[in-house]
Amino acid sequence: MAKLTIKDVNLKGKKVLVRVDYNVPLDKSQNITDDTRIKESIPTLKYLIDNNCKLILCSHLGRPKGKVAPEFSLKPVAKRLSELLKQDVKFAPDCIGPEVKKLADGLKPKEILLLENLRFHSEEEKNDENFAKQLSELAEFFVQDAFGTVHRAHASTAGVNKFLPSAAGFLLEKEIKYLGGAMQNPARPFVAILGGAKVSDKIGVIENLLNKVDVILIGGAMAYTFLKAMGIQVGQSRVEEDKLDLAKALLRKSSKIRFLMPIDHIIADKIDQNANVEESQGLEIKDGWMGVDIGSMTQAIYSSVIAKAKTIVLNGPMGVFEIDKFATGTYTICKAIADSTSKGAISIIGGGDSVSAVKNAGVADKMSHISTGGGASLEFLEGKELPGIAALKDK
Repeated sequence: MAKLTIKDVNLKGKKVLVRVDYNVPLDKSQNITDDTRIKESIPTLKYLIDNNCKLILCSHLGRPKGKVAPEFSLKPVAKRLSELLKQDVKFAPDCIGPEVKKLADGLKPKEILLLENLRFHSEEEKNDENFAKQLSELAEFFVQDAFGTVHRAHASTAGVNKFLPSAAGFLLEKEIKYLGGAMQNPARPFVAILGGAKVSDKIGVIENLLNKVDVILIGGAMAYTFLKAMGIQVGQSRVEEDKLDLAKALLRKSSKIRFLMPIDHIIADKIDQNANVEESQGLEIKDGWMGVDIGSMTQAIYSSVIAKAKTIVLNGPMGVFEIDKFATGTYTICKAIADSTSKGAISIIGGGDSVSAVKNAGVADKMSHISTGGGASLEFLEGKELPGIAALKDK
């Protein structure tokens, strides 16, 4: 997975098109509520600025479905990026066309132009060759630094490379280093912690990890589909009834490794902050109640496994952690990962809810690597080829 990076090529003074992931959350007043993805792009941008490059940045934001939608404009991002870089960031009214070409051609060394939302054009998601060509004509070189989009074969991820020499930025390089290292040559014991709502979302990940990890710890609502498949009473817990046979098949395949399930649960009579909450007396959940978190015995067992680990991957929470009453298990596991990391383990946090969980637990800064791509990290862990990475040259 060693790909050509921006340090392997001479970019001095070049006009560079950089695919960044500025798909950031905005409130109703167009204020950015989390600028993590913008901050993660800064090392790559600063390196290019230091090399006197002229920077043209492109990204998508939200799902405008190929139409211009002001609420998905990247204008607020240009403002925030200016503040973070402490320099002016020019903003283009579109991402292709004569006016954009003129703005790109007029850039001086170290100047930055942010293009308007790529997905205002339906051709972006269709990986339209002509659209990719028009993007490529803005620059002399292409840098891919948007890990959150590399699992999509879009014009700006897999199409532009046909027309421009390309390399990975520092963020993409870091993602490949950590996720690739875990998949190809992990320090052992290698422990994967898988949570979230659906077994169906994690089938590929579980099947791929069965050949690579020493232990899998299961939590979240997906645990109840497995437990029901084992013939255990799970009350009103969320179960994918149509995936019970699949869960049985995965359990059979997992016989070679330790595949641990919750042995007790935090249970509630409804998913609500005002719910009545108890701890289950053992493995089974009584009628009228549902599992919303892993119980204290499970937390202790899982924490002891994590304490011995040398490589840890977390993908998904242990329960409905968005509600305080149901968050203890998830936060306990996050803190156990942080403790293990402080003793030398490598910890990799998959995107999405896992990132929110470690942040809410107050241990995000103690993890080795927090992935910026939910879907991309999931597909990486499944062992799938990611088009945006495959399109880059190997070292």
